[in-house]
Amino acid sequence: MGNIKKGYSGIGGQAVLEGVMMKNGEKYAVAVRKPDGNLTVEVEHYAGILHGHKIKEFPFIRGVFNFIDSMVLGLRSLNYSASFYDDESEKEARRDSKKVQGDSRASGSSILITILSLIIAIGLFVVLPTYLSTLFEKFVRNESLVAIIEGVIRILIFLGYMIFISCLKDIKRLYGYHGAEHKCINCIEHGKMLTVKNVMRSSRFHKRCGTSFIYLVVFISVIFFIFIRVDTLWLRLVVRIALIPVIAGISYEILRLAGRYDNFFISMISAPGIWVQHITTKEPDKHMVQAAIASVEAVFDWKAYLKEYFDYEVTDEMMREDEEEDHIKLNYSEYKVEGDEYNALKNPDDTVFEDDWEDGPELEEPTEDDWED
Repeated sequence: MGNIKKGYSGIGGQAVLEGVMMKNGEKYAVAVRKPDGNLTVEVEHYAGILHGHKIKEFPFIRGVFNFIDSMVLGLRSLNYSASFYDDESEKEARRDSKKVQGDSRASGSSILITILSLIIAIGLFVVLPTYLSTLFEKFVRNESLVAIIEGVIRILIFLGYMIFISCLKDIKRLYGYHGAEHKCINCIEHGKMLTVKNVMRSSRFHKRCGTSFIYLVVFISVIFFIFIRVDTLWLRLVVRIALIPVIAGISYEILRLAGRYDNFFISMISAPGIWVQHITTKEPDKHMVQAAIASVEAVFDWKAYLKEYFDYEVTDEMMREDEEEDHIKLNYSEYKVEGDEYNALKNPDDTVFEDDWEDGPELEEPTEDDWED
């Protein structure tokens, strides 16, 4: 079966607290559902580390820098979305302004948290499996088999971690926004108008997901470490940590191909990552989808994209007809519970009744002041 090139949009994103971040090139937007029920959208630019250096264009090397950039930008976006749910003292300390980008202190904090996150990840997914595998060396004399056991332990730790955090209430809602992000990208890349109805009908699984990237890193590391053998434990750990950038670079290139082509080989490689997304994504509600659509539209001209890739021109009349068919109405005042607005927002079905429905809140559109030159 030959390659089938997809309508690659180039956009990506992540879920944040009560919202979605979408990135297109150097421009990104964060749409957050505030405690009062209104959507707010902030648009900024992020050039990334080593901006303008040609080294970021080299295959296998670019994946390492893109991974670091995604972590820094992701933490920055999460910090911004969380600021809407801080108490007043925390809000004042966290946000001197409403800009997503924040000041240099916020950027430094994001980099520090990124480094700490990487250290914890290395300890959990590299050091721990390597150490545990040495406990089997007394009973298993075959070095290849010990390496396979180490790989199995690494995969089990990864899956166990994913399953554990998916049981947390706040994470479940975050995974709903993750599903909304995927659904929006799938909707566009399959040539559909970006409407709530079409997005809800789209798949919540996507081959370019960060979950798939992490799984590829874990899986490829298993293969690498079967063939690269070192007797001394400390040297074995040094080799495994040193190979992380190489493995990340290879994983990125595979994920990049998966986002652009459909064939049997790509589907086989992507299948385990898609399976893991059953854990890290949930079916979103329509208000989560609204947030994801708002974030996409702030950074991406999806109508022009459909025209270019699918020769499909979207008219205002088509949009009006679709919006009339699936108009979202909700009384957000019912969300407000004194002293617990956030928990009320997380469980709208418990507080909203059909007789109380009215037109939902207006979306705060990004203005010129929201843009950075």
